[in-house]
Amino acid sequence: MNWISSIAGSIRIIFAGLWLVIRIILEYFGLISDGNDRSTGIKDLREEYRKANYR
Repeated sequence: MNWISSIAGSIRIIFAGLWLVIRIILEYFGLISDGNDRSTGIKDLREEYRKANYR
């Protein structure tokens, strides 16, 4: 029975890691927001880069 609980714990950790990666990707593309507006910082940097017209 001990191996069943260890496998269940491993599966739980794998799904938690996958969910974290999916959330980071969705926040990067601006599809979701966690309320801290971390994703908008990347967009602001892109717009500043466009305004400066670096070549």
